[in-house]
Amino acid sequence: MSIVLPGSTIGFLGGGQLGRMAAMAARTMGYDVHVLDPEAQCPARPLASQVITAPWGDAAAAARLAEGVDVVTIEIEQIPLPSLEAAERFAPLRPGPQVLWIVQDRARQKEWLRDHGFPLGPFAVVRTADEATTAARALGPCILKATTGGYDGRGQARVTAVDAAGPAFSGIGAPVCVAEQFLSLTAELSVMVARSPSGEMRAYPPSRNHHTQGVLTWSVIPGGFEDAVVQRATEIACGIAEQLAVVGLIAVELFLLEDGSLCVNELAPRPHNTYHHSERACITSQFEQLVRAVCGLPLGDTEVVRPAAIYNLLGELWTGAQAPDLAGVLGLPGVRLHLYGKKEARVGRKMGHLSACGDSSDVALERVVDAYRRLSISTAEV
Repeated sequence: MSIVLPGSTIGFLGGGQLGRMAAMAARTMGYDVHVLDPEAQCPARPLASQVITAPWGDAAAAARLAEGVDVVTIEIEQIPLPSLEAAERFAPLRPGPQVLWIVQDRARQKEWLRDHGFPLGPFAVVRTADEATTAARALGPCILKATTGGYDGRGQARVTAVDAAGPAFSGIGAPVCVAEQFLSLTAELSVMVARSPSGEMRAYPPSRNHHTQGVLTWSVIPGGFEDAVVQRATEIACGIAEQLAVVGLIAVELFLLEDGSLCVNELAPRPHNTYHHSERACITSQFEQLVRAVCGLPLGDTEVVRPAAIYNLLGELWTGAQAPDLAGVLGLPGVRLHLYGKKEARVGRKMGHLSACGDSSDVALERVVDAYRRLSISTAEV
């Protein structure tokens, strides 16, 4: 196995905020960066010496990116298979096409997890309104999710009555959906695992997460879970990384149920919103770890050296009567601001996040929540 040493060039399929932050880490370590993204002014553009502006489905553009770099990685999993295969012909693609093909379709992902013995909540794959009705009758209250294209709560519908399932399926407008039974949760958590080409693996401690309407609101590490939960969550996540033969990162989102058991929600083979706090909390951030993993370097220490939390900043903060008081929150103890360089603020669009450290997870979370509340008050219409 050859190591891709600093001084080489990393190609990113995707130049959004994840690509931007990973590119920052790559630049710090001495790598050049090339990016392919549909947006000419994508967030990673200032970090890249070359940007190819093209749709994800442009296989020729993906090949052109790979021809000019030493290794290719991703920041978004929804890259069509022909583009992935085109890139792989010219440079190592990490993670590989097979991993992405499994993960980018919810039905394939669920079926792969089930077939490999990983814990899941009850689900059904539905292709018609009648099948959705049948699934709702069998599962009870459930959520319908489009198998492709849905992200941050989009492409989903909650179903609490059987007769609402058919119209909900039709309203989503996707040819195939997954119906997932509502579960009684005590917590949402995630585990990030890095895996190198040699098979070396490092797992980050579980992060505790809170979502609002399918979009991550805040996340904190350490998550404050019992040792048995930490051990089991880590075993599940590492088992998935090994069985998939991931090279790079994979975030495993899990539910902690009221009976103390865990089940997998979904997978993301890339940097993940729930580990942005790793920049502040851990010896090695998830972004540096991605660079290490895809370049075949030794993986970094994932120990938490100080508790940290993040709070997402959505576009509505910038669409009110006045701009958010960013300078004001930066005066608060332990708080930092991370903006993604996006030119247009829209409701629901992730524009950045706040992070905070503290002597405990509770303190870190209190600080970042307080900072966000101050921003929200500053943008309220008067």
